Amino acid sequence: MNDTIALLKRRRSAPPAIMTGPGPSQEELQTILAIASRVPDHGKLVPWRFIVFAGEARERAGRIALDIRLQDEPDLDEGMKTEELRRFARAPVVVGVVSRAAPHVKIPEWEQVLSAGAVCMNMIVAARALSFSATWLTEWPAYDARFRAAIGLTEHERIAGFIHIGRAAQIEDRPRPPLDEIVTVF
Repeated sequence: MNDTIALLKRRRSAPPAIMTGPGPSQEELQTILAIASRVPDHGKLVPWRFIVFAGEARERAGRIALDIRLQDEPDLDEGMKTEELRRFARAPVVVGVVSRAAPHVKIPEWEQVLSAGAVCMNMIVAARALSFSATWLTEWPAYDARFRAAIGLTEHERIAGFIHIGRAAQIEDRPRPPLDEIVTVF
């Protein structure tokens, strides 16, 4: 079997809570980001960008998430407070993929959004190819305008995903849909 096909057949998402370090080195992360950016991009608009949360930045992002959550739920229990503080510290590195999709005279916004999704998937495959685990999550902070502003997004930008990268033991595959249930020949 071709190495690329074998890699794709092994790809699994690992929960960030079971990820450990070490995370990617600076050189490995640069490779992951470079590969992530090699996606279809009609019009060469680059309708996405990256925010890297590593080291203490993960805890700062968790503090922002907790502060916002406490605005909405001041009676949050201690367990949930701890969970919010660790939200971005569960994996050694988290990369926010920011969609910058915007109206364009030729390129539909939908194609720009799909390009950002392709970035997320390329990032996961690149991380896996370098022997890391990677998981694509959004969770509530991706949809909260206060959180997005606090981490530097403009009003029109959105989070396509937070890609958690670390190391995890091989996990069991989840059931996949049988192709005869999802494929139609026209």
